[in-house]
Amino acid sequence: MPIPAGRPMLPCGLPPTATVLPAAVPPVRTRADRYERPVLAALAVLAAVLCLWGLDHSTYHAFYASAVRSMTDSPADFFYGSFDPAGSITLDKLPGFLWPQALSALVFGFHPWALVLPQALEMVGCVVLLHLLVRRWAGVTAGLLAAAFLTLTPVTVGLGRSVTEDAPFVLLLLLAAEATWRATERARPRPLLLAGLWVGLAFQCKMLEAWAVLPALAATYLVAAPAGRRRRIGHVALAGAVSVAVSASWMLVAALTPAGSRPYLDGTTDDSPFALVVGYNFLTRFHAVGIDAAGTGSIVASRAARAGAHLGPGMGDGVGKMFSPGLATQTGWLYPLAALGLVGGLLALWRRRVPRTDRLLAGYVLWGVWGATFFAVFSFGSVTGHTYYMGVVAVAVAALAAVGVVRARRSRVLAAVLAVDVVWCAALTLWYPRFQPWSAPCAGALGLLALLLAPARRPAALATGLAAVLLVPAVWTASALSPRYNQPGAFGRVGPTSTRAGFAPSPLGPQHRRLLAYLTAHRDGARYLAAVPAWQSAAPYILDADASVLPMGGFTGRVPYPAPGAFRRLVETGQLRHVLLARADLRPGAPVAGSPAGVLLRWTAAHCALVPPTAYDPADRTRLLYDCGPVRQR
Repeated sequence: MPIPAGRPMLPCGLPPTATVLPAAVPPVRTRADRYERPVLAALAVLAAVLCLWGLDHSTYHAFYASAVRSMTDSPADFFYGSFDPAGSITLDKLPGFLWPQALSALVFGFHPWALVLPQALEMVGCVVLLHLLVRRWAGVTAGLLAAAFLTLTPVTVGLGRSVTEDAPFVLLLLLAAEATWRATERARPRPLLLAGLWVGLAFQCKMLEAWAVLPALAATYLVAAPAGRRRRIGHVALAGAVSVAVSASWMLVAALTPAGSRPYLDGTTDDSPFALVVGYNFLTRFHAVGIDAAGTGSIVASRAARAGAHLGPGMGDGVGKMFSPGLATQTGWLYPLAALGLVGGLLALWRRRVPRTDRLLAGYVLWGVWGATFFAVFSFGSVTGHTYYMGVVAVAVAALAAVGVVRARRSRVLAAVLAVDVVWCAALTLWYPRFQPWSAPCAGALGLLALLLAPARRPAALATGLAAVLLVPAVWTASALSPRYNQPGAFGRVGPTSTRAGFAPSPLGPQHRRLLAYLTAHRDGARYLAAVPAWQSAAPYILDADASVLPMGGFTGRVPYPAPGAFRRLVETGQLRHVLLARADLRPGAPVAGSPAGVLLRWTAAHCALVPPTAYDPADRTRLLYDCGPVRQR
């Protein structure tokens, strides 16, 4: 029988009424698809230039760079994050964020730029990965806009030029989000387990802060995965178990290793990984809301006292700090657009009554819960004036703002929100009237031009409006190219609130070198070259000479390490001969006097012989050197 024209041929054995899926048709490439790769490549190059420019002028962050130098000495120092080459005491954090820096130093040599390079590459990776995530959620245009927004956010470039833990942290959380998205599309558990692995690795960078992303990842899968409720809950539970296991791996190894076989854990009074992670690096962050870390075995007094010591101009440490100029100028220029993306998108989905597995709903759950969780954590927790915490907020703001623009591009609401955003940007600049004062008027002029173009040329009006919103943050971001507004190797603040910090590549001056030569010549096989009452005194010798200097008191100066008995045993067994301190350290009322290190210094002054300055530096009038060798003890 002839087949009627236009009717598909049915496979043999199927009834005439069977439904047949149409043959696969090659997807039609839109204009945005054709330009996707070139534009994304251009954005990646721009991010790389902003992050890599001038890295040859990087400085050492004294505390972290000293640890990196020590971590390159042995596998044990690398794993535990030892501050000093002798493996005596660790950082006051988990060491995972410094592992890439230590590997870079092993490959390229120990230079300031080699320590910053991994963060620069990680932030470029964040830009590309955010595009991929938002593209799967809301299309190519939204993905490219999100990448552009993130690139032009000051904190992004600041992190790429810093030595802080947030660059690898943000990248790992984005990898977890990407794996969760793939798992959600088809309810596959394997990518969800991979997401748990990424979160566990992020834990090694920022500890319990990594778990703040779990509500967003779990909610996305539980809401949108195309599977039954029990199956979804089971998959999330398995992924959570993987996350907890990987997160706790370093702590478990540290807890099971005998104390004498690893460095002492800084930030603790009992050498406990629980005290380091839960007490010192988590509970003490919430002192402003009445949470007390006493009893956890962590150092708490100095953390609370120093909470507001490093606040930048316009930086608050209250609940509303996220809107303070100190933080908002680094990450919050697009707050109005992000609010439009989240609120407007959820309202549109509610009106449409979309199914649970709708792709757009999944994206709003992911980025909405992500942004809200970190916003709340940082609002109630202390960030002690450090803007680099805001990297995880910046990615959510960029994603939601991009989708808001794309979804509302034909609505008059977008024009109103763009105008509000321009006013918000201009208001933030009022706190810094001497920094690029032309940027706010130019943004206002572009905003007015966009309004004039709106009736006749809507695409041109939209482009002009976006340019008006992005002008001021782009100016702040580009200022990182000037050493005046960003110091590579420091804490990553960009703009007029940036401060120059750190050590030059060769931090030892002539006086330090003369003392180093004397200590080296009179070491007599001791494990330590000398002991000093603060890590700041040890850092120059570690950075320049990889010298085994014993820092007493840890990062805060209040850690009871070494204990008096252990200190005396070091002296008696010949592992420690010299103790170096400032003359002011022995005066009543000196900062070190009431600390555990003060007890050791008083014992030193009472039992060890003072070395005359003529022996090592006749011009030295600020330091005292004691010789605790067997012959010299009193």
